[in-house]
Amino acid sequence: MQVQRRGLDTAGRKAQGQRQWHHARLGGLIAPSLQDLLPRVPCVMGTSPLMRSLVQRAVAWAEQDQLQPEQERILAVLQDEIRSAPQEPLHLPMPTDRRLLRVAEAILRQPQDTRTLAQWADWAGLSAQTLGRLCQQETGCSFAQWRQQARLIHALERLA
Repeated sequence: MQVQRRGLDTAGRKAQGQRQWHHARLGGLIAPSLQDLLPRVPCVMGTSPLMRSLVQRAVAWAEQDQLQPEQERILAVLQDEIRSAPQEPLHLPMPTDRRLLRVAEAILRQPQDTRTLAQWADWAGLSAQTLGRLCQQETGCSFAQWRQQARLIHALERLA
């Protein structure tokens, strides 16, 4: 099964020993009591749809001093999901096609660049379809997936 979403554990210490955990749409802090579930070093973890839903629900409890029994059960399931989440490698496959390599290197130099696939294709003198097809063939990822992985790696390097 391919994991479609990712969470980023920065392993950074926050107030009162909490650790930050980022998600494409969610951000949160992991309570000190749950830190043993997380890897000791920054990494990218796969997140399942169930984990994302549980995190969304648990975020609403942030202000509560005491959890209800049903919330404790949900938290136990979330802990199981975190324990079993795959750690994804930080490998970024690089293309060999000179046109695609030019785009890839430009993205790596400026990962915050928000140009679309069509804009990158135009910049490289390709059609959007050709750029997308080449990216899939050469890297095994869609253009959007490759760029997201490049940005995650860049973020981890900056956090380290």
